[in-house]
Amino acid sequence: MLIRLLDIIFAFCGLVFGFPVLVILTIVGLFDTGSPIFRQQRVGRHKKPFTLVKFRTMKPDTAHVASHLASSSAITPFGGFLRKSKLDELPQLWNVLKGEMSLVGPRPCLFNQQELINEREQRGVLNARPGITGLAQVNDIDMSTPQLLAETDAKMLAQLTVANYFKYIFMTVAGKGSGDRVKKQ
Repeated sequence: MLIRLLDIIFAFCGLVFGFPVLVILTIVGLFDTGSPIFRQQRVGRHKKPFTLVKFRTMKPDTAHVASHLASSSAITPFGGFLRKSKLDELPQLWNVLKGEMSLVGPRPCLFNQQELINEREQRGVLNARPGITGLAQVNDIDMSTPQLLAETDAKMLAQLTVANYFKYIFMTVAGKGSGDRVKKQ
């Protein structure tokens, strides 16, 4: 309950105080791809679908696959900056405010990532709200290793305290973790 309250406070403040940054990134993204906001159906809590929003980092005609299956040639120069700085994640604060996500939790996957969904289901990971960051993200574990990711997510959820919540957020803001891997070409 306390973590949900912290999510609401931080997401609201992030959206309000970050509004000028969101506007600037949207405008630059408009010139970069013509479509700066990316929306995609993801697996939410209890396998309920929700629409994740973030800044577009890849060309608009890129196939909707997990990042580790996408080609690095699809990433735009501005998208590369957004990914490296993790600013592409800012619009997800809206998902957090709506209660579809948490700041800390397992990264939401696509419905076509059945192996990951099965691994997470076996470990009870899908009973939690998906998150923007977490233990797997700060340790460079992404969706290319479904079993390891699900195990790490379950471990994080079992040990999620307010102290760990802040720890994962600060580690992410400080630049720990490289984000989702994309195939090099």
